[in-house]
Amino acid sequence: MDLVMSGEMLGMAVTVVVQFFMVFGGILPYLPQYLTVYRSKDAHGFSTFVCFVIIVSQILRILFWFGKHYELPLLLQSIVMILVMLAMLHICTFVSKKKSSLVVKRITDLKWEEFWKWTYFSDYCVFVLCLSVCGGALTWWLNGVPIYVEALGFSSLLLEACLGIPQFNKNYRNKSTKGMSVGMVLLWLTGDAAKTIYFVLRQSPFQFVMCGTLQCIVDVAVLVQVFIY
Repeated sequence: MDLVMSGEMLGMAVTVVVQFFMVFGGILPYLPQYLTVYRSKDAHGFSTFVCFVIIVSQILRILFWFGKHYELPLLLQSIVMILVMLAMLHICTFVSKKKSSLVVKRITDLKWEEFWKWTYFSDYCVFVLCLSVCGGALTWWLNGVPIYVEALGFSSLLLEACLGIPQFNKNYRNKSTKGMSVGMVLLWLTGDAAKTIYFVLRQSPFQFVMCGTLQCIVDVAVLVQVFIY
């Protein structure tokens, strides 16, 4: 009986640890990048469109939960990731505003070429709030439509698979990886590789394996840029 109880307690402890890592593990890659921006007082090497991709994909995943409930730790993970990306945007806008040559850009300017390049952190918060409210209203209206619900889940997954592309493009335009944390990309690759292997072992749908493989390829491409530039 004692052995059975000990086994159950051990199983519960492992489950709690795994769920905790699921919720907060996504933070780890961005800690070195946050510290890099904070110490250098320069956000030029980091693509804030990485934050855009994550925020939009996580909002879509949260909306997907209302149509098809999935595990609670994954829902909490999405909320945590949005907060972490807002923290990244805050430090990036904070250090950028220190430059005297900065041209002020606001969300109200409605210029496509200046989208997601705004000067003030509040503009990013307004965008996230508007997207959440509009998405929430649309989901409430179409929640009973299966194709809409499935589209939310697929769109979230596809966007997340494109996570590293903005950083790859940023490095290519700069012809440099200065200001980008290599630790961030290594942690991306570690997490994406582990996730893809998990999908393969669990015989998850092909879309999951495909998106995980795409993420690993992009991560490797960004690391190759470190050696090239």
